[in-house]
Amino acid sequence: MSFSFEFPTRWADFDPNNHMRHSAYNDYAAEARVRLFSASGLSLEEMNRLNVGPVLFQEHTNFLKEIGIGETIKVEVLLKGCSKSGERFKFLHRIYREDGSLSAEIEIYAAWLDLKKRKLTLPPEGIFKVLDSMTKTPDFETIKISKDRKKK
Repeated sequence: MSFSFEFPTRWADFDPNNHMRHSAYNDYAAEARVRLFSASGLSLEEMNRLNVGPVLFQEHTNFLKEIGIGETIKVEVLLKGCSKSGERFKFLHRIYREDGSLSAEIEIYAAWLDLKKRKLTLPPEGIFKVLDSMTKTPDFETIKISKDRKKK
């Protein structure tokens, strides 16, 4: 399943040079992830009820073309990698300008956190189904988890 969301940019997203702030790109990617899970019936409230939340290990952004003040942007979210159990995953976010040109790509590497124990955990079945249903990138990889990491 393909996931993309449109956002009108805000004045507060821009710096004095009329460039969208670097951190605003990542904020829109994070909002797209929240909306992706909410659209699949897994709102933040539901994740709290399930006692699980995402935790990021890495976030890497490539800036390609600037976005202008007042543009409506589109953020596409693709699955770049996932472990067989869904406990670790990689997303690729593509941010498009209003004219449809690619403005930035953001890759994240993340896992699921037990919110009470504050330790990594397997995702509930509903979360795994969302990950499994996502459109995969051409270079999708199965993330291997070593036995040593599982024991911790």
